[in-house]
Amino acid sequence: MTIRQKLDKLATKENTPCVTISLNTHRTHPDNEQDEVQLRNLLKEAEDRIIKEFGKRPVSSLLESLSEIENEIDVNFNLDSLHIFLSNDTKEIIRSAWPINENGVYISDSFNILSLMKSYIRSEEYSILLLSQSSVNLYNTINDCIVDEIKNEHFPITENRQYSSNPERVSDSKRMDDLVREYLNKIDKAIVKMNSETGLDCVVICTEDNYSRLMQVADKPSIYIGYASIDYNDTEKHTIAAQGWKLIEDLQHNRRKEAIEEIKEAVGQDAVLTDLQEIFQASVDGRGDLLIVHQDFSQPVVMTGDRTFELTDDRTDENAIDDITSNIAWAVLSKSGRVIFTGQDEIKDIGDIALKTRY
Repeated sequence: MTIRQKLDKLATKENTPCVTISLNTHRTHPDNEQDEVQLRNLLKEAEDRIIKEFGKRPVSSLLESLSEIENEIDVNFNLDSLHIFLSNDTKEIIRSAWPINENGVYISDSFNILSLMKSYIRSEEYSILLLSQSSVNLYNTINDCIVDEIKNEHFPITENRQYSSNPERVSDSKRMDDLVREYLNKIDKAIVKMNSETGLDCVVICTEDNYSRLMQVADKPSIYIGYASIDYNDTEKHTIAAQGWKLIEDLQHNRRKEAIEEIKEAVGQDAVLTDLQEIFQASVDGRGDLLIVHQDFSQPVVMTGDRTFELTDDRTDENAIDDITSNIAWAVLSKSGRVIFTGQDEIKDIGDIALKTRY
């Protein structure tokens, strides 16, 4: 199940209570030994708050599930954060490659999916094409990690049959150039097919000359994010994943920058909301086109109606929603809007949160 599919599931779940536990974790030993202690403390905090608010008997099955969580998590497989979603009928444990601002326990009638949503929005799933004139490999990649190698009727290519073995033809530069283009055209058609099936764009690891030729024969150049120069002495997966991630990070930075500029331009057209209550109502109505939230901003509220709330400073207030930006962001995202979380302070010229509306 993809992160988006898990978001769809968790965002629509309502129960009393829904418990969300989020904490930063570590990928390597011995640092990940801290994770066990931190997780144990947060589980205890969750247990104490649940018992205090609901008593033991009404939530006995939830408390039992909570007591089992620690044994179900192997810290040796931790990434940069861990998210636990638990209710009477739901249990999800999700590892993320993105750290969070602070560890915490959130108890409400719905799950706090903000940290997971940030991970989803900031995560990039794409393919890496490792291309030489003798072999080709294609990898499914998320952020800086290769998930697996794509193997089908097209990939991998272990030899280039387009090259001529005829010594006389090898000396014919035009013939050789035609063969290379034919080879790259074949690869491109396979990448286009993969893109149409998965929606994944592609980073290419190759020589500058090969990438230039690939772009010349490409049916859909837009599906190629860019290229990084191949080092034939080091084509290990972690190396090419790091090369791909560098391109993705630059792409994401540019997206955030362009989104901020789009919001600023829309301010002059009176198409931007900055009042939190108005933003919430517009997002629920499906009017949200582009939401930008500063990554350090959060706001607990107490709902006073279906469309209204009062701000609170205490996340443990009865009937409090720990962070209304989570609800807003999901409402925008689920209604085909765009959501950007950014640490770039340019947004603060407008506010910590801003919504460009469709109409």
